[in-house]
Amino acid sequence: MRINWNIMKMLGLCFVLLVLYAFSGYRSGLKKIKNSSIEFVGDENLYLTQGTVNKLLIQNYGNLQNVSKEKLDLNNVEKAIEANEMVKRAQVYLAVDGELTSRIVQRKPIARITSDASFYLDDEGKRMPLSKNHSARVPIITGKVSGDTLEDVYEILKYINSDEFLRKNVIGIHIKDVANYQLKFRMEQFVVNLGGVDNLEEKFNNFKAFYAKANKDKTLENFTMVSLEFNNQVVCTKI
Repeated sequence: MRINWNIMKMLGLCFVLLVLYAFSGYRSGLKKIKNSSIEFVGDENLYLTQGTVNKLLIQNYGNLQNVSKEKLDLNNVEKAIEANEMVKRAQVYLAVDGELTSRIVQRKPIARITSDASFYLDDEGKRMPLSKNHSARVPIITGKVSGDTLEDVYEILKYINSDEFLRKNVIGIHIKDVANYQLKFRMEQFVVNLGGVDNLEEKFNNFKAFYAKANKDKTLENFTMVSLEFNNQVVCTKI
């Protein structure tokens, strides 16, 4: 029986490669984490600090330095970081040189609710606790806060934040009742009665047309109330 040496060579080569691969994986698993770093992505305002994240990781995993790579589940580390109420999303990865990096996207507040319990409303319409590290400059929400009214306020805020003029000028929303909302502007003394969240685009377009004309005529200071509650109308109350 003749031996096909070409086949034997190929089999031998495959065996050597498998051994090298297994050995490489074994050596990689034995490598230790040398250091760790934390990166905050996006908003420069830090509602939690690197120290807070490090403390959280130590509480869950102890000192990560010199822990072998095979003993660390990166998915679990991400979940531990995302459990913090200030975190929207976390990505954790381990570099070849042994550095563990945590990239963190914070939640973004779009309003501050002042009621019996003060808190933020984030850009997903969810409640977000206040931070000891940074106070966000966002519109203030007052009045009758409830689940239903906060849903409406979130819709109003989404529209305001999509419009440059409104985003720069609206500094507060007062909830008189369900479907009865008032807006406060940065430089003006009058209050804007918005009514409900129906036809927001039409209401705000009418208001901006009124504002542009009154500003040109220098009559903005003559009004105490501007109502957008009526269909396709702006009704004003003068001083």
